[in-house]
Amino acid sequence: MLAGELREAFRSFWAERGHEVRDSASLIPHEPSLLFTVAGMVPFMPYFLGEEVPPTRRMVTIQKCVRAGGKHNDLDDIGRTNRHFTFFEMMGNFSFGDYFKAEAIPWAWEFVTEVLGLERDKLWVTVHVSDDDAAEIWRSGVGVPAERIQRLEGDNWWAAGDVGPCGPCSEIFYDLGPEFGDDGGPAHGGEDRFVEIWNLVFMQFAADGAGELTPLEAPGIDTGAGLERILAVLQGVPSAWDIDLFAPLLAEAERICGTAYGADPETDVSMRIFADHARTTAMLISDGVFPSNEDRGYVLRRIIRRAVRHAWVLGVTEVVMPRLVEVVVDVMGDHYLDVVQQRQFIIDVVTREEERFRATLAAGQRILDEELERIGADAGSGASQADAAAGERSMMLAGDVAFRLHDTFGFPVEVTEEILAERGVSLDRDGFEAAMEGQRERARAGRAGGPTFADERYRELVSQFGPTEFVRHASTVTDARVLAVFDAASGGGGDMSAAQPGGADERLVEVFLDRTPFYAESGGQIGDIGTIAGPAGDIEVIDCTFALADLHRHLGRVVGEGVAAGSLVRAEIDGERRSAIRRNHTGTHVLHWALREVLGEHVKQAGSLVAPDRLRFDFSHYEAVSRSQLREIERVANAEIIANGRCRHYETSMSHAKSIGAIAFFGDKYGDVVRVLEAGEHSTELCGGTHVDALGDIGHLRIVSESSIGSNMRRIEAVTGLATVDRLADAEDTLDSLAQLLNAPPDDLAGALQRRLDETRDLRRQVRDLQRSIASGQAEDLAANADDGVVVADLGDLERDALRDLAVSVRDRNGIRAVVLASAPAAGGVALVAAVDPDGSLSAADLLRDAARTVGGGFGAKGDPPLVVAGGRNPDGIGSALAQARAAALGA
Repeated sequence: MLAGELREAFRSFWAERGHEVRDSASLIPHEPSLLFTVAGMVPFMPYFLGEEVPPTRRMVTIQKCVRAGGKHNDLDDIGRTNRHFTFFEMMGNFSFGDYFKAEAIPWAWEFVTEVLGLERDKLWVTVHVSDDDAAEIWRSGVGVPAERIQRLEGDNWWAAGDVGPCGPCSEIFYDLGPEFGDDGGPAHGGEDRFVEIWNLVFMQFAADGAGELTPLEAPGIDTGAGLERILAVLQGVPSAWDIDLFAPLLAEAERICGTAYGADPETDVSMRIFADHARTTAMLISDGVFPSNEDRGYVLRRIIRRAVRHAWVLGVTEVVMPRLVEVVVDVMGDHYLDVVQQRQFIIDVVTREEERFRATLAAGQRILDEELERIGADAGSGASQADAAAGERSMMLAGDVAFRLHDTFGFPVEVTEEILAERGVSLDRDGFEAAMEGQRERARAGRAGGPTFADERYRELVSQFGPTEFVRHASTVTDARVLAVFDAASGGGGDMSAAQPGGADERLVEVFLDRTPFYAESGGQIGDIGTIAGPAGDIEVIDCTFALADLHRHLGRVVGEGVAAGSLVRAEIDGERRSAIRRNHTGTHVLHWALREVLGEHVKQAGSLVAPDRLRFDFSHYEAVSRSQLREIERVANAEIIANGRCRHYETSMSHAKSIGAIAFFGDKYGDVVRVLEAGEHSTELCGGTHVDALGDIGHLRIVSESSIGSNMRRIEAVTGLATVDRLADAEDTLDSLAQLLNAPPDDLAGALQRRLDETRDLRRQVRDLQRSIASGQAEDLAANADDGVVVADLGDLERDALRDLAVSVRDRNGIRAVVLASAPAAGGVALVAAVDPDGSLSAADLLRDAARTVGGGFGAKGDPPLVVAGGRNPDGIGSALAQARAAALGA
């Protein structure tokens, strides 16, 4: 039976018994305590814990699993045993509060003995020491002889992690025969002889991480049946390395090494490592894990570099992992279509990682060899017993050396430890960790003024995947792959694997793609907005910038489940907005040319902003641009646009660009290869932005304003395309409104307005004359009520000028020493006036100093004039202010 046939037989058996067939979940689990999906039940942990309601009570899956790193780590055993793999497929049937031991055990036996046809007398069973129920079902319900049922302690207790569902388990073992080891059953016999092929986990409890077990409300069944181990039994081969899934990989390993598999035990180990690690590498990258220095990415990097180091030791100088992962795709592609779809991407990632490590591998190995030679020489030089003891202690590699290998040459510390173990040398792990912590401390101390943690993540992305491919000339939408998703709030410090919504609060993330239609803000042009649509959610992109040179960062809001690293998505920009930006950007080039035509060639661009609704162009010029010059600039620019010249946007060498007279645009950085925009017949400039195909696409260019922004620096703002149409429509609406208000036809607006202004000026003159006449009468009344020659009064809403005239008129009456008047004019605020006898002893400024502060104002009189006018903001303070002024006048 081949792998595909076994998968189909397993699914069909359980589907016939009411199980819903589910595809494998991702190798990246939602469970935070796990690095990888380590067992078939991991995706279903919320169901076993009662946190979620399962859509059905019975399911069957064939789950991709990885055990490398963390609690479940088989990495160090790979290649040296017949039972361990970093990647494997776990077949499983699951019951969520439905059937339990009484049904699961007989069904398991039926599948193993009747469907697979395994001999009953070669099967053994184990149960947990406390599980009498399971032992009785095996004996009485199934008919397994009592002597073939063994009880074990820790080996028959299963848990996904320190926290989560767990329970006793019961396993089925197959006896390969005496040539594979001692008899005695799984409990006492040889590990290579008795092969576990089936594990029934009875999910009865939930572990809290502190040693407490809580019974589950709905106990269930979790079956784990290793596909590779069962295939080895079915195919009658001595180990799982010989099954149909591994044979093509080992054949490729033979071609790589130039050695037959089985010729040399140590070479066989390396070949098995190639086969295993290639499978794990391909499947992890397919699910969105990429080589890095943290978490899952570090484990993947360690796996790849471990395989590369074995190839290097065998003298293989060419890259090996790309060849191996291609075979993985061929072998696994029938069942896992995503690896076929991502074939080239997986190969590219692996190639970069291997080439990167090989660039430093020889130098790092040389340093390690020299250090090991020194250690060996020191250990062998001891003559006395004390010296011998010292020699034993010296058979240890210093932690700082391992750190240097890790930091400078890319040696994962576990790879270094593996090399040391081969030479009988240990590692000062404490010293290594101390060196690592020292590096972290230096990094933390330098973040305020140096590269940030986010910068390191960005550099890692560029190192792994290269620059973002900007899909410049394609449509506004393209398919892409998510390379990473960072939490924007942490400045790139989030998980690279997925973006999950943060509850009810809006969450911003940075998304990185292998290719994108989104323009990243540069050269004055703002970034695109749009959407990145994934299989389970979207990202609403609100900006696109460069995280590093040529690395596009899409800043957006998470919608639904967001997107996950490694997933295929559809990236789509706001097409109408981009079109408006293109019109404005090409418009800046035409405007630049027109400015030089009208004002002179001394005009140079000094900055720009290209947005969808407007363009802004800063340039050097020694004086304000006159109205007539602005009209001519606009006329020249629009004549060029109407001519509808072709726009050519292309890459060329900097030397060629200079030779054709291309002008550099402000703010852009240029390398040896540059982009040139030929906008019509006259404008040739360097520019990396997005542009129209022909000048006529710009539409009418309208200058909105011209102003100074500094010495010999001017700024023009303008609109193009539909924005110009909207502006003209708004202007017409304004003219129509004015025509109605002035009761005049639009072509007579200027005359009608002038007549209305003349009438208004005449009426104001009449009002002032009337107020003065009234004030003259008021002056007599106020003077008559003077208190020791001092007049203080609130004049209601009298206007400021009239208040001033009235104060002077009162002061000029006989016997008046000082006048302080206040009002709250209809236009708002407070008016205060103090007038004193020029020959008297009172000071107008002194009378108003405190009063002005009380009404929230002041005055700017210099010296000691006889008349001071002050203003204020607080009419409610007029009464208090006048009281202060009266006290100041009468108390003097």
